[in-house]
Amino acid sequence: MTDLARLGLVAPDYDGLGLGAVLPACADALGVRMSVTGIDGGTRRGQLGLPRSERICVVLVDGLGHQMLTERGGHAPFLRDLLSSARVLTAGFPSTTAASIGLFGTGCAPGQTALVGYTARNPATGALVNLVSWDGLEPGERWQREPRLLHELVDEGVTVTATGPSRFARSGLTEAALRGGTYIRAETLPARVDAAVRALRSPGLVYLYWGEADKIGHHHGWGSVPWGEALATIDAELARLRHDLPAGTLLVITADHGMVDVDPNLHRDVATSPALGAGVELVAGEPRAMHVHCSEGEAAAVARRWTDELGDDAVVLSRQEAIAAGLFGPVAEHVRPIIGDVVVAMTGAAAVVDSRTQTSSSRGLIGLHGSLTPGEMYVPLLVAG
Repeated sequence: MTDLARLGLVAPDYDGLGLGAVLPACADALGVRMSVTGIDGGTRRGQLGLPRSERICVVLVDGLGHQMLTERGGHAPFLRDLLSSARVLTAGFPSTTAASIGLFGTGCAPGQTALVGYTARNPATGALVNLVSWDGLEPGERWQREPRLLHELVDEGVTVTATGPSRFARSGLTEAALRGGTYIRAETLPARVDAAVRALRSPGLVYLYWGEADKIGHHHGWGSVPWGEALATIDAELARLRHDLPAGTLLVITADHGMVDVDPNLHRDVATSPALGAGVELVAGEPRAMHVHCSEGEAAAVARRWTDELGDDAVVLSRQEAIAAGLFGPVAEHVRPIIGDVVVAMTGAAAVVDSRTQTSSSRGLIGLHGSLTPGEMYVPLLVAG
């Protein structure tokens, strides 16, 4: 079995300090014992160190990795001051929005939620589908079958409010992982902060999402000036949120994944590489974490070729090896064929693209995520009481 730690990589922690612990811990902090999926909220709350509270605001900042915040904390005095008491959580694998939102919203690993990447192969059709935009997919509850924790909180009598962009209000991913409570449409971060403050005048839980840092990191890199400016804006608004929340409100801030800035000179294109393209029917996932679906009987040969071609730039595993390594957590039978015959996690600053299915703009992104490096896997858990 591949020793990820020896390679400087991070295995997901689905039973401890992982992103899936946040909502169960918050539920227990609210005094709610949920009995879904076998998750023990009391244990999770103990692991995360959350105090009891009648009001909780959970903020998820898309693409704010722990290492990113640590290294660029000069732009974020409010968040930087919380780092000394922060927990460091792991995202799941792949370290990407769809998988992480599924983990966050259900407490269950990607092997249970079927949210296994940015894109995936639909076993019913063989087609490539997008798990963020939900293009080409059936209703969310058919693809993702685990209970949604926000919905369970509502069933237990908790007032739940979510605030985010209008386009996410009834999106497939929202329905799949975050359905439950009242959704307040707000396009700007100040408007979402105001919505959260209003909602928490009464006891309950608010979930606030902000995605601009991830978008800017993709296009400019997280080491860029625009990313630092975006972090400063987030920090100022979250400081205002903390100031304006009612006394006694617990503010919990986390992220879905981190990011690395890749080197365009280390890109490989499946479409133009005979070594990577031979025996491959479809590549799903994303440039830092791929599900490689192979022609019948070709999986072992594909794995050898990808290992030889990518060398130290990747860890290449068979489906069985990836499952045995716990990358996807427990794997339900209906999820197994969605996972690639070969699973690839990139190291360093390398990436694999496929110009047959990816646009030139997506292939030109600077900041990427999905793999098992510390920069991608570690996310902060910042708590202000």
